[in-house]
Amino acid sequence: MNLPNKITLFRVCMIPIFLVFLLVPGISYGQWIAAGIFIIAALSDFLDGYIARKRNLVTNFGKFMDPLADKLLVCSALICFVEMRLIASWIVIIIIAREFIISGFRLIASDNGIVLAASWLAKIKTSVQMVMSVMLIINLNNPVINILEQVAIYLSLILTVVSLVEYMIKNKSVLIEKNEYK
Repeated sequence: MNLPNKITLFRVCMIPIFLVFLLVPGISYGQWIAAGIFIIAALSDFLDGYIARKRNLVTNFGKFMDPLADKLLVCSALICFVEMRLIASWIVIIIIAREFIISGFRLIASDNGIVLAASWLAKIKTSVQMVMSVMLIINLNNPVINILEQVAIYLSLILTVVSLVEYMIKNKSVLIEKNEYK
């Protein structure tokens, strides 16, 4: 268990704590603490990847768990935002469906001995989702910020769909190869 993998597991362990501060009413400064936890967890994603590449500590566990930890963090927040009535459920369904599709695609590739890395567009999508999430967690309820939140939500949705299409086109041979083995 190297340092990047420990950071990834730390990020996963932060999710329930984040949820408590975000959802339990009556906690003083709960939304600000939740935002801080979310930001630390999001930044840890960049940190573990940087350390893994710089120190040549890339592992199969990290390749699997790092994207999963990101999905768990963002999807947990998105589901909370639906409950909090900050984002439409149909948007969250599309975003989460994309994550399931990509995860399934990665499993098929893995069966063929192929590891599919995230594209730059997918990384931008994740970054936009994280920024959007922080904005919605803090939820300042200011007219200008409300517009920025809506822009972030729809930008996130667009990047989600476009990155899915890009991923499928770029890696379509994985599906074709899998079918040839049957």
